[in-house]
Amino acid sequence: MLKLLIAACMSALAVTDAVAQQSLLERGGYLVNAVMACDGCHTPRGPAGLDMSRRFSGGSQVWDEPEYLVRGSNITPDRETGIGGWTANDMKRLLTEGKRPSGVPVAHQMPYPFYKILTPRDLDAVAAYSLSVPAVRNQVPAPVYRKPAHTELIPGAEKPFSDEMLKDPLKRGFYLGTIAHCMECHSRRPDGRADYVKWNGKGGYVFKTPKGTVTTKNITSHKTAGVGGWTDAELRRALTEGVDRTGKPFGPQMQRQFYFSKMTDQDLDAIVAWVRTIPPAE
Repeated sequence: MLKLLIAACMSALAVTDAVAQQSLLERGGYLVNAVMACDGCHTPRGPAGLDMSRRFSGGSQVWDEPEYLVRGSNITPDRETGIGGWTANDMKRLLTEGKRPSGVPVAHQMPYPFYKILTPRDLDAVAAYSLSVPAVRNQVPAPVYRKPAHTELIPGAEKPFSDEMLKDPLKRGFYLGTIAHCMECHSRRPDGRADYVKWNGKGGYVFKTPKGTVTTKNITSHKTAGVGGWTDAELRRALTEGVDRTGKPFGPQMQRQFYFSKMTDQDLDAIVAWVRTIPPAE
């Protein structure tokens, strides 16, 4: 009888752990697939766009900057060419400190300053999900570091949020906008340097693409220079459909409706509310 009772308890614990882990994976999947847009750097591209059959295996996107020459890394759990030998703690260190298991820093193309805000549970969830995706063998050339890069922290996002803080819609919007690293582009000055204080949301940086140039938009609450005159519906449409208030499609850098359209209504409302609070700038 005692053995049966112990077996029943062990079985119940196993089910509880499985449910908790599944919930963690679901949360991680939501963050990666609807908010953080990790494909943008880590999924190979073909003639038709992202090659989801080789998702997260890296190699296609290249950044040749004065500080470094890097490609999107293989972040699948392939043991030889990806992160298959990494632990969850290794992944969390990368996300929040920008360091590999060896302690070697990654290029600041990896937006780890934006991930310092992740709640402990969300950090666990993203790490768990990242290590659960299918392994894809793809050897990506090693990065080349030319000189130390200057990395700015995000004001208000220097340390983890708590789950309690996410109950506040404005804080939730700031949290989501941060892990979506919106200001990585929208707070980039024309010289390419980030300025999250004086240039916060101001836009103006020009991306050069094979199809032409794209200038990042002012997303501050300025009524004319920014999006202060947009309605909530227009802001939501920008996020979920990738178009401006006239219906014109955004440039490729802001074609993120593939992700943002998967957000919950609560999260979309929170982001819109947060955007309304960005101080106006011309």
